[in-house]
Amino acid sequence: CRRYRLTTIVNFSALGLEPGRDVDLEQLEQEGCLDGWEFNQDIYLSTIVTEWNLVCEDDWKAPLTVSLFFGGVLVGSFISGQLSDRFGRKNVLFVTMGMQTGFSFLQIFSKNFEMFAMLFFLVGMGQISNYVAAFVLGTEILGKSVRIIFSTLGVCIFYAFGYMLLPLFAHFIRDWRMLLLALTVPGLLCFPLWWFIPESPRWLISQGRFKEAEVIIRRAAKINGIVAPSTIFDSSELQDLSSKKQQSHSILDLLRTWNIRMVTIMSIILWMTISVGYFGLSLDTPNLHGDVYLNCFLSAVVEVPAYVLAWLLLQHLPRRYSMATALFLGGSVLLFVQLVPPDFYYLATILVMVGKFGVTAAFSMVYVYTAELYPTVVRNMGVGVSSTASRLGSILSPYFIYLGAYDRFLPYILMGSLTILTAILTLFLPESFGTPLPDTIDQMLRVKGPRPPGHHEHLDSNSNSGIVQRQEETFQNLLIKYRQTPSHTRMLKDGEESPTVLKNTGF
Repeated sequence: CRRYRLTTIVNFSALGLEPGRDVDLEQLEQEGCLDGWEFNQDIYLSTIVTEWNLVCEDDWKAPLTVSLFFGGVLVGSFISGQLSDRFGRKNVLFVTMGMQTGFSFLQIFSKNFEMFAMLFFLVGMGQISNYVAAFVLGTEILGKSVRIIFSTLGVCIFYAFGYMLLPLFAHFIRDWRMLLLALTVPGLLCFPLWWFIPESPRWLISQGRFKEAEVIIRRAAKINGIVAPSTIFDSSELQDLSSKKQQSHSILDLLRTWNIRMVTIMSIILWMTISVGYFGLSLDTPNLHGDVYLNCFLSAVVEVPAYVLAWLLLQHLPRRYSMATALFLGGSVLLFVQLVPPDFYYLATILVMVGKFGVTAAFSMVYVYTAELYPTVVRNMGVGVSSTASRLGSILSPYFIYLGAYDRFLPYILMGSLTILTAILTLFLPESFGTPLPDTIDQMLRVKGPRPPGHHEHLDSNSNSGIVQRQEETFQNLLIKYRQTPSHTRMLKDGEESPTVLKNTGF
C-alpha cells in the first residue's frame, strides 16, 4: 500500500549507492499507490473489493459489509416477531420476502460501496424476517408429526441445498453482479404461493378471529378428504378464550413471570452460543486446506446428514437430551482439533466438519424446541428474540476466527468449550416432547430446578390446561376423527393417527 517515492530513489543505482548500507531506508520518503492496483483473477473475476478498490486504507470496508448484513438480520429478528404477532404470519412472510428480493435486485445496480452496504443491511432485515415468519407459520398450521418434518427436513435441508448451490453458482459465475442476479431471480417464484398458503389458525384464534380460523380448518378437511364435525369450537370455550386473547402482548411479556423469564434467558444463551459455533465454523472454511469452493461445498454437504439426524432425534427422543447430545458431540470434537499433528491436515478438516455436523444438528433442533416452549400469544416474539440473540452470535463469530492469527487452535478451543457448557445448560429447560403446544403464558411448561424463595407462579383458576388440550386436539386430531370412506364414515379413537389421512400436509 506504500512505496518509496520514485523521484528520490531513481538515481541510487547510477550513483552506486546500495539501499540498507549506503542509504537509510527508514528515512526515505514514501507515497501511496498512485497508479492503482492490479488484482489476481485466478479465483474471482470481479468482486466489490476489486470494483471499488477496498484495499489498503479502505480494507476495513469489505468485512464491514458482512457486519452490516448481520446488523440488518439483528434488527429484523428483533422486530419481525412483534410484527408477525400483531399483523399475522402470512402478511409479514410475503412482505419481507418482497423486501429481500427487491433490495437484492437493487444491489446489482449499486454505484458505490455506500449504496451497496445500505441495501445489504435492508436485505438482511428481510431475509431473517421471512425465515422466522415462515418457520412459525409452518409450526402452527401443521400437525405434530408433520411439524417436525417441516422444521427439520423441510426448512433446514432445503437451506442446505441452497448453501450447496452457492459455491456451485460462484464457481461458474465469477462476476459479483451476475452472481447476485442469479441468486435473486429465484425469489420471484415464491410470490404465487400467496394463493396457496393460509394464515395460521392458531394466530387467528389468539386474535379472536374464530370464524376465519374455522374456514381454514374446514378447507383443510375438504382438501384432505375428511368430514369435519358440524361444531369445531365449543361456544363456551370460545367465549373463555375471547376474554383471554383480546389483551395485547408485548415483548415485556417474555419477562412477565419467573418461568417464562428463565426460558427466555436460557434460550438467548443457547441460541447465541450455537450461532457462534455454526457461523464461526462456516466462516473458517477458507482457512482449511484445499480449494475454497470445494471446502464451502463440503461445509454445506455435511449439514444434510445433520438435519436428518435432528429429525430422527426429534421424532423419537426427548428434546433436551437430543439437543445436549448434539452439542456435546460438536463441542468435544472441536476441542480435539488441537491434538492433531500438523501433517495430518486432512484429519483436522474431518474433525472440523464433524464439529459442524453436531452444531448444525443442534441449530436445527433449537428452532423446534424454542417454538414449542413459548405459547401462541408470544411464540413468534419469543422465537424472534431468540433469533436476535443468534444474530449477536453471528456478529461475534468473525472475531472468534480472527483469534486464529494469534493461535490457530484458539477459535476451536473457545467454540468447543462454550458449546459443551451450553449443552449442560440445555438440560435445565422444560421437556416439550409429546406435549400440546401452549396457547397462553399460564400454560407453559415449568423450568427444571429450584424456584427462588417466596416464588409463586400464578395459575388461572379456570384451568386452562383443559382448553389447551382440546385446542390441540382440534389441530391434531379433529380433522382425522371423521373420515369419509366409500361405504361409511368411520370414527377414530382419540389420539389415534393414520399416516395416510393427511394427503396434503400444506392444507
